[in-house]
Amino acid sequence: MKTRIFIGLLMALTLLVSGMGCAKKASDAKDSSWEDQERERLAKERELRERLGKAAQELATMIHFDLDRYDIKPEYRGIMTTKAQILKANPEVKLVIEGHCDQRGTAEYNLALGERRARAAADFLVNLGIPATRLSTVSYGKERPLDAGSGEAAWSKNRRDEFRATY
Repeated sequence: MKTRIFIGLLMALTLLVSGMGCAKKASDAKDSSWEDQERERLAKERELRERLGKAAQELATMIHFDLDRYDIKPEYRGIMTTKAQILKANPEVKLVIEGHCDQRGTAEYNLALGERRARAAADFLVNLGIPATRLSTVSYGKERPLDAGSGEAAWSKNRRDEFRATY
């Protein structure tokens, strides 16, 4: 009887120890899986840019805004319409819209204004038939200027929306 109990405990201990080893392997597989997923995502985005060719450049075309404004200017409506046509023709493509501001004003004000600018572009595309689920917005406020200079010429370059195609 004691022998059976001893053998049972020994088997349970063996199973417990081997189970611990499997947990570590699962963790390693999880880390490897994340790296593989990221590598796959980057490869898909590179393939997307190559496949879209000139259309990828059209999607990336920036639009600019007037001081303290977030409405889409008439001269950029054609660019936005072209973006919508490309997105309709490529339903797997998603678009990240980044709102930017010039260096004047507080960080909080510019983050809010950048968000309104990005949201205005997203709303424009939604009104042209692009599902909102394919669009995401982010505001960088005044943190990522194109032109670090001061003066209207530099500031007007920084009041913009940038667009990044993704899956």
